[in-house]
Amino acid sequence: MEKIDKDLKLYNAISEELERERYTLEMIASENFTSPSVLEVVGSILTNKYAEGYPGRRYYGGCEAVDKVENIAKERCQKLFKADYANVQPHSGSQANMAVYLTFLNPGDVVMGLNLAHGGHLTHGSKVNFSGQLYNFISYNVDRETGRVNFDSILSLAKKHKPKLIICGGSAYPRFIEFNEFRKIADEVGAYLMADIAHPSGLIASGLHPSPWPYCDIVTSTTHKTLRGPRGGIILIGKDLDNKWDIKAPKSGRIKKMSELIDSSVMPGIQGGPLMHVIAGKAIAFKEALNPEFKQYCKQIISNAHTLAISMQNLGYKLISGGTDTHLILIDLSDRGITGKIAEKRLEEAGITTNKNMIPYDEKSPFITSGIRIGTPALTSRGMKDQEMILISELIDKVLSNIDNDNIIKEVNKEVIDLCKSFKLYENIV
Repeated sequence: MEKIDKDLKLYNAISEELERERYTLEMIASENFTSPSVLEVVGSILTNKYAEGYPGRRYYGGCEAVDKVENIAKERCQKLFKADYANVQPHSGSQANMAVYLTFLNPGDVVMGLNLAHGGHLTHGSKVNFSGQLYNFISYNVDRETGRVNFDSILSLAKKHKPKLIICGGSAYPRFIEFNEFRKIADEVGAYLMADIAHPSGLIASGLHPSPWPYCDIVTSTTHKTLRGPRGGIILIGKDLDNKWDIKAPKSGRIKKMSELIDSSVMPGIQGGPLMHVIAGKAIAFKEALNPEFKQYCKQIISNAHTLAISMQNLGYKLISGGTDTHLILIDLSDRGITGKIAEKRLEEAGITTNKNMIPYDEKSPFITSGIRIGTPALTSRGMKDQEMILISELIDKVLSNIDNDNIIKEVNKEVIDLCKSFKLYENIV
């Protein structure tokens, strides 16, 4: 890394982040390390090109090359997820969700989504988010005893409130998304079904998590997390049909495809120019995910999470839902007299990066919480496997069991650094 035209202040800040990534254990479930190829293309000259619109239908000239880039990304994304349609322009998962809502809903419509405090996402109806402010969201919860979604309860809520759209998926739910069960409920009450697969997208793409097809009308995702691409969003349709509301093209009078409505909702609905350098990064990530090696990588993510979960349980920790099917684990600290906020802080001081997280039926605020969320994608990207997960669980326990002992924290930090040195990261970046 050059010294950014002698901007040493900025260079030093970036170097600091590089050192943090190299010598800490990144265990935030929504984070990962992209390949050097993704890093390179995201930092390419493509950042210079404004390209409002879509390939062949731009509002600016000079888009011949970037049209090719976007088409490559779309084709690879469709192949990866076995989808008729993919929009690769959303800047984030949140904006992908916003575009879907804009297409399927009117302000005030009833929507059902997983409670944020039970593993959902801000855009699934939180009152501090646009989703909860513009639409009438009814939150469903996980079962107090099992920590899993209870479909009888969801069906009762759906029958009572008659949602226009039901959302499945979340940001802190450690189990498989049961798309087939959600479909039954959606059909029972005449609702559309949307899946937010931001977290398990890589696992779904590699066939290690149930597919949303043919159950879901529309699917959104981020492109980082388990997919290991740049930060951004995508929207997918399994089978692109005529739109469900008979909206017609003004000149020809033909009924527009659902894909056309989604395209319009993204641009000009909520965005202007797409980030062509990021779309190129997405194209690289999709190609990487289409390689057979990616499935082995995802298998190791799941194996690592499973081993980590069992090891934490063996050390006496309570896990929400009793374990994990995926890449993430939600740890309940309420019986240990430790808040998620304190646990996150002390673990970070020891070189282990996690995030505080509410647990179902949490009595503490979102700023304090009773739990922490951990995940294995970034550790797996470094080459760590099951034996390292056992060691890491012991290091986590050492911190949490000696939360006020600064000497222990320092000892753990030294062990973390030694472990990281054995699994090098971005060696060619200086």
